[in-house]
Amino acid sequence: MEKEQLEKRKKMIYELICDELYVPMKLGEMAMLLSVPKAQRKELEEVLNALAEDGKIEVSKKGRYVKSAETFITGTFTAHAKGFGFVAVEGETEDIYIPADKVNGAFHKDTVCVTLNPSASGKRREGSIVKIVSHGLTQVIGTYQSSKSFGFVVPDDTRILQDIFVPKEHSKGAVSGHKVVVEIKDYGKKGKKPEGRIVEILGHINDPGTDILALAKAYGLPAEFPVRVQNQAERAAKEVSGADMAGRMDLRDWQTVTIDGEDAKDLDDAVTLTKEDGVYCLGVHIADVTNYVQEHSALDVEALERGTSVYLVDRVIPMLPHTLSNGICSLNQGEIRLALSCIMKIDEKGRVIDHKIAETVICVDRRMSYANVKKILEDKDPEVMEEYQEFVPMLERMEKLAVILRRRRMKRGSIDFDFPETKILLDGDGRPLEIRPYERNTATKIIEDFMLIANETVAEDFFWRQTPFVYRTHDNPDEEKIKKLSAFINNFGYSIHIGQEEIHPKELQKLLQKIEGTPEELLISRLTLRSMKQARYGVISTGHFGLAASYYCHFTSPIRRYPDLQIHRIIKDCLRGRMNEKKMAHYDKILPEVAKHSSETERRAEEAERETEKLKKAEYMKRHIGEVFSGVISGVTAWGLYVELPNTVEGLVHITSLTDDYYRYLEDTYELMGEATNRRYKLGQKVNVKVVNADTMLRTVDFELAKEGLDERGQCETDSE
Repeated sequence: MEKEQLEKRKKMIYELICDELYVPMKLGEMAMLLSVPKAQRKELEEVLNALAEDGKIEVSKKGRYVKSAETFITGTFTAHAKGFGFVAVEGETEDIYIPADKVNGAFHKDTVCVTLNPSASGKRREGSIVKIVSHGLTQVIGTYQSSKSFGFVVPDDTRILQDIFVPKEHSKGAVSGHKVVVEIKDYGKKGKKPEGRIVEILGHINDPGTDILALAKAYGLPAEFPVRVQNQAERAAKEVSGADMAGRMDLRDWQTVTIDGEDAKDLDDAVTLTKEDGVYCLGVHIADVTNYVQEHSALDVEALERGTSVYLVDRVIPMLPHTLSNGICSLNQGEIRLALSCIMKIDEKGRVIDHKIAETVICVDRRMSYANVKKILEDKDPEVMEEYQEFVPMLERMEKLAVILRRRRMKRGSIDFDFPETKILLDGDGRPLEIRPYERNTATKIIEDFMLIANETVAEDFFWRQTPFVYRTHDNPDEEKIKKLSAFINNFGYSIHIGQEEIHPKELQKLLQKIEGTPEELLISRLTLRSMKQARYGVISTGHFGLAASYYCHFTSPIRRYPDLQIHRIIKDCLRGRMNEKKMAHYDKILPEVAKHSSETERRAEEAERETEKLKKAEYMKRHIGEVFSGVISGVTAWGLYVELPNTVEGLVHITSLTDDYYRYLEDTYELMGEATNRRYKLGQKVNVKVVNADTMLRTVDFELAKEGLDERGQCETDSE
């Protein structure tokens, strides 16, 4: 039964049971009352069971259906390492707090029924779990510990509070120290541990790469591609033929380059640029992945399931097999490739005055790296300029156009947060050698600006065609958060204008420009970022707040993002005249779920990437325990200060280590204040810290405040090793 149909029937049956004339009755009696034929009684039973799971009705001892005596709320339980947890209810913004003694055996991610308790503080809803509807976790990743006649698995996820008992016959030969996947067979009860069987041994905790593999498994990230997907990829990855090129715009004689990181292998975008009579002709050429990944094929189903490529510290988990992503779909130098191109005419004010989207054939003249383009444009390195001399004029044009596009975008209010990303270098055994910030430069900004304008142009084109489409949207910030930000920045003499309960992105952009170079820049930048919502995929163009764009989509990375692949399919159906009513109905049906699933897999990938970075940062800092570093306070909470080092490592100075005074947390100003000394610690403040602990299991680093032990640069000397 479809979800919409089930919800309608649930509503109708529930209204019947709540009617004051209703008499408790059994399934058969209710079927007779509603004139439900015998063949459809299973559907009626399904509706009644769904209402029971929601906690709205109960079944009496005699099998009669009645309205529940208590009002239950159904939601998903998120456990906390300290025993308490929260229940998230679909459609509601506020979670329900569950005290540790009211969890009643629920596991992390279980679907549960909750009754509300009177809240002690009156500020938040509090509840008790009264029923576990279904278990969300069926497998757990952890470390196996063996004993004589049995073993147990210590979960990596600290939100799973109990070890899992494993009978010897279900240990699959695991030994102590093995990272394993354990399937839960019994979730246990009071006085009895959960029980499971090992289904996969990932490797020993001391083996290189096992730690990252375990994290990937914990996030449900897929590993190897199924054989049928690999076989299909190999069959599809044939060299471009004359038949493939027929009917396409032939751009092989256009001077074309790719500009990527030195270690990039999947090159999905190439650029061309000429200028004539004051008008730039910018070509953004994207690999035509849809030519090789047909809708509903095994390749397509697998790509949709993965949603995105995931870039972990020591590996990439690709959306498509390497045969395609690093081969025929990669715009490699000197190779004929099929592309989908957005060719834009742009005037000297940065306005797109004309554009064409077309299926094309291209041949990249030169693969270039961000480092070499920077050496040409910023450093004017004579050796590198000589090596790439025929491309230097085009690169200089690109720099000028990128500045024009960026200036226009900033003029309309686009917000540019320039926080450095992290670059972690590992040795052959997967141990972190160096951690450093990865800064943007002229080359990265050129590609960023060109991809942004192509994405905007494609999104606006298809918005006005009124065809089904997948947009990249970014909603306006939450009103309360913006008001809180506004009140906070008043302390520093800044203000933002909020018109009719909404804020224009230009206001935040102006704020970031005002604070540039000031002591409070980092503090206010972070709080501004935190006040904004996350971007997501959707089928309605509601605009992109952060970019101050009315229309935006993701068109430029079909090798590594499924929404881009889906968009390419829609574009080609339009270009080839296939976007009829039947096609439009098809896309209208599938796109909402594609957008929702893509947003979810993107969040999963971001979390996994962040956690693997935290793991390697903790491992790196383990070698620096006792050493002193200079850092900046990046977060202030009731339990302490978070301090970020220049290499992007973040650690906690726990409030209990601040022994010179009793410190209170001032929520309105994001400060810790000493009651006796009036000493204050706030966001953006520079401090010296000593590393006291680093835990790779919890992926945390602990600091204490320090005053001595720094070199002249404000860094521990061993930090540069």
